[in-house]
Amino acid sequence: MIEERGRDALSSITSEVKQVPHLLGLLKKEPPLPEQPALGFFTDTSLCIGCKACEVACKQWNQLPATAPDWTGTSYDNTKQLGATTWRHVQFIEQIGRRKPTATETAKPVGKLPELNLFQPSVEPQDAIPATPPGTALPFFSSDRWLMQSDVCKHCANAPCQEACPTGAIIRTEFDTVYVQQDICNGCGYCVVACPFGVIARDNGGDGQAHKCTLCYDRLKDGMTPACAKACPTNSIQFGEVATLKQHARERVGELQKHGVDSARLYGADDKILEGGLNSFFLLLDEPETYNLPTNPSRPSTHVLPTSLGTIIVAVLMGLMSIFFFKKE
Repeated sequence: MIEERGRDALSSITSEVKQVPHLLGLLKKEPPLPEQPALGFFTDTSLCIGCKACEVACKQWNQLPATAPDWTGTSYDNTKQLGATTWRHVQFIEQIGRRKPTATETAKPVGKLPELNLFQPSVEPQDAIPATPPGTALPFFSSDRWLMQSDVCKHCANAPCQEACPTGAIIRTEFDTVYVQQDICNGCGYCVVACPFGVIARDNGGDGQAHKCTLCYDRLKDGMTPACAKACPTNSIQFGEVATLKQHARERVGELQKHGVDSARLYGADDKILEGGLNSFFLLLDEPETYNLPTNPSRPSTHVLPTSLGTIIVAVLMGLMSIFFFKKE
């Protein structure tokens, strides 16, 4: 009996010793993946037609639940904003009557308004000259227009969400994209308040963790184009190496300005924004605020020193005041 117990104990010890190399192998740190050229998006809003194909492709590939349609009062924008289950958002920005009348137009006397027959359609001769000459109703030069933009995570070179993450769940991939590791995220929400673009959000109705665009990381590893860029019918969403996209973007702005679109500008293509620029940048036809984009977004690290100095100064003043009052008593 004692010998059997001894043999059992010996066999269990032997099996555990055999598992030691396997356990040590689990602790061994794997070498990092080879670096790849930085990849990103160039979104040309002058080509966007608001078809929402990018939204559908993003949700379909990433198996994200559909957003219930809702009339928001802001044109055809029923997606509202980026969120935990909406990683692409097409904005519809209506600008009605944006052109101010000239001094000559305002000096003209206002005559009697023409009577409109609401019940009988007005029939014009076939050879009548149209009231609006052809070629003058382009969206760039019309006084009324819709600005459309497919918004997405900016994959910042110095991402505020990554700085604020306390668990290390947000990392940079070998393609220099910002990625959230769902098995590490604890849903604290620090990244949500740190993002100046309102991109990342917690799925409060689901797992409670933070989610955002992954730039189709699974497709990138197989050398494929992200789903949204693949589905865009007008090539408004362009994907590739960031350096190449920036060069193309500057050429595109020059082309538009040459044809009279003076409002064309780039957002995030230089290193001014967030001290490093954006790997997903945009060509805009108006001020960034029009597209709900901050002109000068800030990083959490820029507030550490001023806040710390302010706290120290307040603590010193409170200490001096307490000493003064204690002495007075």
